[in-house]
Amino acid sequence: MAEAPWLSSEKQELVNLLLISHQQAFNYPLLACERRQPSQRLASQELFASRQPVLAHSDGHDPNLSYANAAALQLWGRCWAEMVGMPSRLTAPTSEQDARANALDKALQQDAIKDYQGIRINHEGRRFLIKNARIWTLWNQEGLRIGQAAAIGSWYWL
Repeated sequence: MAEAPWLSSEKQELVNLLLISHQQAFNYPLLACERRQPSQRLASQELFASRQPVLAHSDGHDPNLSYANAAALQLWGRCWAEMVGMPSRLTAPTSEQDARANALDKALQQDAIKDYQGIRINHEGRRFLIKNARIWTLWNQEGLRIGQAAAIGSWYWL
């Protein structure tokens, strides 16, 4: 039986960097299990199972999603294979993509932002408002920027 894609060694390393970068940006852990010093595999399982939607995308001009936990997949109505790898701008309706890009730029300049809100769109075209979201920069072990991540505090359908 093939292993779940979010448990690949590459994604476990990404989750590790995502958790470390969140701790550095906000001075508190993204997951409660981090206080127990879990293995990368356990942390990856806990982040994937978290009720809080969490996404990450690569660095670059038109970044692709590199991670989405189960809550994010459910919210956007997509499976892992559909969501991971797609341009992250497609998580927002066309009319909201400039505002989304401005928030991401602000988060890059400040390393992180809190209390972000914006309109997003799921796979079926249904709009929803995300609130109390945190956006932070992802750094690798060499201190190079590799992307950004977001954790959504709350959301509701429009």
